[in-house]
Amino acid sequence: MASAVEQLSKNMSLGAFSKATELKKRIMFVLGALLIYRLGTYIPVPGIDPHVWNEIFQQKSGGILDMFNLFSGGALSRMTIFALNIMPYISASIIMQLAAAMVPSIEALKKEGESGRTKINQYTRYLTVLLSAIQAYGLAVGLENMEGTSGSAVIDPGLFFRLTTVLTIVGGTMFLMWLGEQITARGIGNGISLIIFAGIVAELPRAFINTLELGKEGQFSFPELAFLAIMIVGIITFIVFMERAHRRVVVQYPKRQMGNQMMMGDSNFIPLKLNTAGVIPPIFASSLLLLPLTIVGFAGASGGDFTAAIARYLQHGAPIYMVLYGALVAFFCFFYTAIVFNPEENADMLRRNGGFIPGIRPGKSTADYLDHIMTRITTIGAIYLVFICLLPEFLIAKYSLPFYFGGTSLLIVVSVTLDTVGQIHSHLIAHQYEGLIKKSQLKGKSGRTRRR
Repeated sequence: MASAVEQLSKNMSLGAFSKATELKKRIMFVLGALLIYRLGTYIPVPGIDPHVWNEIFQQKSGGILDMFNLFSGGALSRMTIFALNIMPYISASIIMQLAAAMVPSIEALKKEGESGRTKINQYTRYLTVLLSAIQAYGLAVGLENMEGTSGSAVIDPGLFFRLTTVLTIVGGTMFLMWLGEQITARGIGNGISLIIFAGIVAELPRAFINTLELGKEGQFSFPELAFLAIMIVGIITFIVFMERAHRRVVVQYPKRQMGNQMMMGDSNFIPLKLNTAGVIPPIFASSLLLLPLTIVGFAGASGGDFTAAIARYLQHGAPIYMVLYGALVAFFCFFYTAIVFNPEENADMLRRNGGFIPGIRPGKSTADYLDHIMTRITTIGAIYLVFICLLPEFLIAKYSLPFYFGGTSLLIVVSVTLDTVGQIHSHLIAHQYEGLIKKSQLKGKSGRTRRR
């Protein structure tokens, strides 16, 4: 089977892609959905003076706003209907996953199968509405308190402005949540990750231009720009290597009696990825750091000394921010891996299928062995993620580089690209298999016809 897959992989070509009609439809659906998302990032929130807001954003940029603007695909800098992007939904997903691990009733729902997952998804949507409404209201109040040199950011402040802002931004967030689910179901790849990916990639050209302009202004020398380019290429190469790394656990299957024939035992392996959690830990960590800072970042002077202290200590590049960010990335790396990979379930599945790990007894011993391996490789994966996310942060804090060159953005872009290309490759292999099966069936029918 493995040799057949490898042979099919070698035979992949543009001709095979052109014949995969279903795959082309899925890709076109993804491109169309992402185009709609990008158009939405240019529809402004009613009641905002764009010139004043652009002036205020430029004054406050360089910290937490740049991080928020990164995940919104530039929607925050334009104050559009997608200003919160998909972050409230990610925060709601984090809360529900934590609740599933700690609340018995939600844990029971998770074990009910498809019906239980449907209820959990419904609760996640309700929580998304609540979180996005809270953040949108804080955003509206913060906008009313902001003033530039040419006046207030809000044309007509008051209850009506707050109500329309909350309804507009909550509606935009819920639309993105629905759009992400549609991409996952009818397209290629994970819809939520692709929406964040599209926002980052769309802003990369502007980031490159800004970096070159900083070089022309003398803030960066040519050796520093060359070092930046080498660092980005090196980090991307390192991410690709680590994302493809996995530990193979050998599984042996004994001889089996199939009718009158004795089938020889077979051996296979379980590929355990070094980074099972993928891009989820940095996205979750950034989302949790953004959640309490959403109101703080817009409160300004009206927030008092307490909010000013929070904004100062949790500012992008601050030591406390670095420590919290690294700790949250490591935590979610272990937490999400524990959700995705269950050693007891995998050990039970091996036992039911007659497989065993050489030298390890089936059952609890196999589960303990798998858990031991996953703990060790997840530790390496967590160190890798923290390193990737924090190393560029130190360089950004020291050299004032654009935030788009941060480790989180590079990790998301590279990982989502690898995952999407892998799914396209899987669809092409499935299409090739379908073609081979149809050819064999046609040959069988023609052979029977000739014998008749």
